[in-house]
Amino acid sequence: MKMKKFCTMFLAAAMTLSLAACGGEDKGASGDADQTPPANDAGADAGTDADAADNDVQSEVQDTSAAETGNTTSSDLIELNVAYMPNYASLWSVLTGIDQGYFEEEGISVKLWEFADGPSEIAAMEGGSIDLAYIGHGAHRLCINGQAKIFAPSSVHSTDKIVVLTSHGIEKVEDLKGKKIAYNGGSSSETALNGALAAAGLTMDDIEAYEMDATNMVAAMASGSVDACTAWNPYSNQILDTTEDAKEIEFSTNSVNLSSWICLPGYAEENHDILVRFSRALYKAMQYSAQEENWDYAVGLYATQCAKDKEACLVETGDATWFSSDAVKAGIDDGTMELYYTRQQQMFIESGDVEGEVPLEDYVMFDVMKEALGN
Repeated sequence: MKMKKFCTMFLAAAMTLSLAACGGEDKGASGDADQTPPANDAGADAGTDADAADNDVQSEVQDTSAAETGNTTSSDLIELNVAYMPNYASLWSVLTGIDQGYFEEEGISVKLWEFADGPSEIAAMEGGSIDLAYIGHGAHRLCINGQAKIFAPSSVHSTDKIVVLTSHGIEKVEDLKGKKIAYNGGSSSETALNGALAAAGLTMDDIEAYEMDATNMVAAMASGSVDACTAWNPYSNQILDTTEDAKEIEFSTNSVNLSSWICLPGYAEENHDILVRFSRALYKAMQYSAQEENWDYAVGLYATQCAKDKEACLVETGDATWFSSDAVKAGIDDGTMELYYTRQQQMFIESGDVEGEVPLEDYVMFDVMKEALGN
């Protein structure tokens, strides 16, 4: 495999360009931008040293403790530190649950923390500073390998996209041969790249692969330092908006790309009731915001949370199929949900990210799903 890391000089330039591309975004953080979430004593890893300088926490963006709701005061609520990524897929349901008061109904206060990717979120959970997290497809391999457990599904899609520069001679996936392609290792970005190459009958040995943070892809594409990249929203949209000859090529992966909600195995053992309550609130939110007539509402919450233009964010509603609670319940009852996670695991085995078959019950908490859904 030809894999290269960018030199320090290029990374410095890339970060400068990336910040310029995202310039002026006010996260509306209630704390410092680089503040690290404190260890939460509600979890199994309570009291561990939350030295999260290497956890890539970007900001605390919302504290949902309420003064008083009915007979429940803010002091009665269990505060959970919840990790998310700044895109619609990560926030569509949890923000609805916060805004509609579903979590407070369950005696939960949600404090959101922004991360760049799933592996960073899991590292923060292992450090004791995060309780629960949303992950995209790529980080599920870490769940299969025993680092985390899945307690609720979020969305699914069966196609993927790669962003290319047409001026660099790329019009279809077959044109990727010999090109410089940026990706983020261990995340959905790497999975998408492998899918694009497979669709073209290529392997990593047929390209020049550059591993980098998703934010740096924006600068690398703008400068033309790479020919293509597998980024996710909001970064892919930033590239399309700021780079004149950038376009997306969509390809079928014959795969199942899932996003889910996770926690550490130790947390799951000690906090079954909290997971059920959080999931119950989340499913209420999913039932509401999965309906197309309510997408505008959910996008509005997301845009406000991340200080983005709402109209520009609406395109992200087409990124996946958003599970309603009814869809999750039906999928558990008829075996569809089990097939999704089974096929996903097979994909990771085929790619070499997982050594061998792992029983689903080892890392997918169908018992929590069923209890929260009233099955």
